[in-house]
Amino acid sequence: MVLTSATGGGHDARASAFAAWCRKLYRDGVVLRIVRPLESSTRITRFGVGLYNVIQKWAPLLHHPYWWFVEGLGYLQRNRVKLGKQYYESLLREFAPHLILSVHDFLNRGYFQTAKSILGHRVRCSTYCGEFSGGFGYSRNWVEPTVDLFFSRTSMAQDYAVQMGISPQKCRVRGHLMHPKVYDQILDDGARRNLLVDHLGLSPGKFTLLLAASGMGANNHLRILQILKRYASRVQAIAVCGRDGNTEEKILQWKERNPGFRVHVEGYSQRMHHLIQVSDAVVGRGATTCAEALFFKVPVIFNGIGGLMPQERLTCNYFCRAGAAVRMSSLKDLDGHLGLWLTHESAYARLRERCREIAVVEDPTLLIRELHGLAIEAIEEGP
Repeated sequence: MVLTSATGGGHDARASAFAAWCRKLYRDGVVLRIVRPLESSTRITRFGVGLYNVIQKWAPLLHHPYWWFVEGLGYLQRNRVKLGKQYYESLLREFAPHLILSVHDFLNRGYFQTAKSILGHRVRCSTYCGEFSGGFGYSRNWVEPTVDLFFSRTSMAQDYAVQMGISPQKCRVRGHLMHPKVYDQILDDGARRNLLVDHLGLSPGKFTLLLAASGMGANNHLRILQILKRYASRVQAIAVCGRDGNTEEKILQWKERNPGFRVHVEGYSQRMHHLIQVSDAVVGRGATTCAEALFFKVPVIFNGIGGLMPQERLTCNYFCRAGAAVRMSSLKDLDGHLGLWLTHESAYARLRERCREIAVVEDPTLLIRELHGLAIEAIEEGP
């Protein structure tokens, strides 16, 4: 059983990736259920999820007081689930999972203890933490010392988890938990050109910026496009709008009014891994988008316009300190970065080289097999 929540898109993306890997490796040998306890149990937690997404879209800076509130709320149920207790306990008794994998910070503390109190030795509990680094923004709710295995995306994030109380013997660094299609659908030069020209209607000779949005559609694409059109002779864009039909319609209207600038407009996209491969840089802020950009060695312009949420700082700090990204806090910053790259190609080349140097070389099946082995251990130990 995978515990997730639609606060942003990254948690659900990792839950879906785990399910896809299980189907690929074990077919019908694994019965898996993805559940969202926060959305499905109480009005309070359902409201909290909705509020998170509203803040993300309209006022990221308000996530600071929201983050502190959730940190305190997690402390209240550090030993047992209190919010949504009846729903979660009935789910455990009905499904009786041998493995519980949490991919969400709020779904560890209390959830593991409750599961073990009901299922005993028949269940193992594990966490995959998708943060890139530690510090302010790394929720204490990730850290539940009773966990059986704790997986981190990077060694930097793992070190912080150990500082916060996870036993080093339970820790593993396993890179990015991404969908199998990311690894299976790497495009060659011909396929990239075909996608760029024939399917997206763009030019193979221009610098291509991918404008990413959150799954719920948080973006400032229209303001960014006003800057990019100054460079229309050398720059083009791919604008992904997420689940926001209103933004998509506005950008399509903008495109009609600005025929001199090439831009492909797309709603919620299931092919970000393809779009990143035909791009020269990604403008975004989400951990999932940044992870895929790093995998394909494409530099990131970290979008800090309007402020950053605490957990987004962890991603931004990791990339910028490694020299694999630049940050923009205003449209003036974007103008400066783009102008520098176009006039001094060596500046962009250095950024791309840093992406190549820090890209994680990983076996994506290792994490899945270790989790599968944890479930087998619970089955063999029995009641």
